[in-house]
Amino acid sequence: MNSSPNSSDSTNSGVPAANQGTILQRGGEELILQKMGDRFTVRPAVDIPSRQLSKFFSGTWRRSIPSYRLELFTVTASQLDAAMSQARASQNIAFASHVYQIQNNPGALVYLSDQITIQFASWVDSAKINTIAATHNLVEPQPIEGIPNTFVFLVGKQAEYNPIKIANQLIALKEVLTAEPNILVQQEPHYKPRDPLYPQQWYLNHNGGNQLAVNSHISVEQAWDITRGVRSVVVAVVDDSFDLNHPDFQGSGKIVAPRDFKENSFLPLPDSNETSHGTACAGIALAEENGTGMVGVAPGCALMPIRTTGFVDDESIEEIFAWAIEKGAAVLSCSWGASAIYFPLSLRQRAAITRAATKGRNGKGCVIIFAAGNSNRPVDGKVDEQNWPKNLLKGNTNWLSGFAVHPDVLTVSASTSMNKKAAYSNWGENVSICAPSNNAPPGMWFQDTGFIYTQPAIATSLAGLGMFTTDQMGAAGYDPGNFTSNFGGTSAAAPVIAGVAALVLSVNPDLTAQQVKRILLLTADKIIDIDPDPQLGFREGTYDGNGHSQWFGYGKVNALRAVQAAKRLRQAPAVATNQIQAENSRPLVIPDNDKRGIKSAVGMEDSSLIKDIQVNVDITHDFLGDLEIYLIAPNNQRVLLQSRTLGRRKNLQTTYTVRSHIALGQLLSLSSKGNWQLWLIDYAPQDVGTLNRWKLTLGI
Repeated sequence: MNSSPNSSDSTNSGVPAANQGTILQRGGEELILQKMGDRFTVRPAVDIPSRQLSKFFSGTWRRSIPSYRLELFTVTASQLDAAMSQARASQNIAFASHVYQIQNNPGALVYLSDQITIQFASWVDSAKINTIAATHNLVEPQPIEGIPNTFVFLVGKQAEYNPIKIANQLIALKEVLTAEPNILVQQEPHYKPRDPLYPQQWYLNHNGGNQLAVNSHISVEQAWDITRGVRSVVVAVVDDSFDLNHPDFQGSGKIVAPRDFKENSFLPLPDSNETSHGTACAGIALAEENGTGMVGVAPGCALMPIRTTGFVDDESIEEIFAWAIEKGAAVLSCSWGASAIYFPLSLRQRAAITRAATKGRNGKGCVIIFAAGNSNRPVDGKVDEQNWPKNLLKGNTNWLSGFAVHPDVLTVSASTSMNKKAAYSNWGENVSICAPSNNAPPGMWFQDTGFIYTQPAIATSLAGLGMFTTDQMGAAGYDPGNFTSNFGGTSAAAPVIAGVAALVLSVNPDLTAQQVKRILLLTADKIIDIDPDPQLGFREGTYDGNGHSQWFGYGKVNALRAVQAAKRLRQAPAVATNQIQAENSRPLVIPDNDKRGIKSAVGMEDSSLIKDIQVNVDITHDFLGDLEIYLIAPNNQRVLLQSRTLGRRKNLQTTYTVRSHIALGQLLSLSSKGNWQLWLIDYAPQDVGTLNRWKLTLGI
């Protein structure tokens, strides 16, 4: 018999009598049930109005379950047994049952019908079937088409036990292969907003259609079953302006700490001649669920609209991030960059972002998101440029987006409704993740600032739908009316990620910014595009050994999986009762600029399953930012502990845990036995260092 997370350990020899009322036979598994102490159901034997049934027993009528003519009643816990005894004794009641919930699933209420499905062994004849049925007061057998020797029985009025107990008694018989009570669990469809324009938002959820590849959306409806966001999670959308009069930005507590750094005011409204890029971005992330218009990825979260000066000087960047920290932003969404091909950040700009990422949210850090850009060029790298009009660019050209390569930033590229690379989307080793957006018509390439490059044209047609979102009200904006269906670029992809990050923090506000980042990356969908880039001819739509793609980062964001992972981290983990440790204190020189690196091993003899992991490292190096550090398990599974984000630090004495490094959770429940390795790789020349020692501690 299979087991499940909620299974007991019993076998087909039968369930112990003490547990027969709490073990549910289901799909070859045994789920553990708990009785609800304040409710029960009855099925009347005759046609009696629901509210009149209580004259036959104590209890308050609550609701009907029409499919099985069940009526739900509640009582105080002290009255439950007496009320059920009265109901079972009444000639007017055909069936009475407890209500249950599945262990560890408090919302999953289980109602019993009076049906049991029994599959008998092939050698059991009808006489024996009738004898077994009569022994347990089972009546009116109905065969199940397509399953030999299998019948649905009703539990008769004279039955001594309820269907759960009877099923557990039957499963102990050698004649019985399967015995399952028919339970009722309330259907809960994946949440769909009532906002009338929501069906046009294909990027949130869709069921296929013209130019809609399977799973090119972000699975947000199922995430909304868990949370649609909470007001305490504030997303700062940093952009050019916001039409705060739009109906989809209305709601109690929706707007928090608006700021206009361009006009030095607190109303970041668009000028008369602006298209208001910020209005469109904010709608994708946060449009309110209010029964009108559209809905954002995180409709329940709050919006902090911040209007920039239009320039990326040191002071303006400092002001933006300082305001966000002071006013309590949890997430910052930035769909813009510098209008320069090569733009490294200044020390102050880097520091401003780092402060927000490490000091915001009372030390947990703000989740900072930047669009990768829309030039179809690397965020950091060289391209041999050809065929630019007027030779604007020619030959080996360096490209750099300083914001996109900042180590504390989530850099977002764009995929299309066809699950392909968006033709304009920037790419490279620094891309973190991708999200749905539009595709661009040939020859049109947009910088997020609105500056248009006339780049070498693409001759092929580019399939992909535009992004539907909020627009300035009336004739102003991208389209006449209050919405636009043609928004796009990595500008549109970034607020999708911001919205999912907000959902993650809504379900688990204790996460650090780094934990949120890791959750988003580890739960992303590994979409693949094997076609060459139509402009440059590159093929970068697959993943390397670390699970990273030049085009898609660690994959396309999956809202459901991200929210589920965040929720699991908030729940109590398995408690380790013992610890085993192994340490390697032999110093090893780390080879300079050598991708083979060094590996230092420790051995574990105990074969217990792992419940917790800690990795302590002690490293000295002239420039720690050169290093990547991995833990390799005995099954050769590799987990990245440290990416190249340590900068000019020279000493690293730290501990990596499941809490701080979500990826370590992949190793839980493995056997601890075998050789474990710490693998260090130096990716740059000149600076050198030493692994002094490391220790592995496993909770078992």
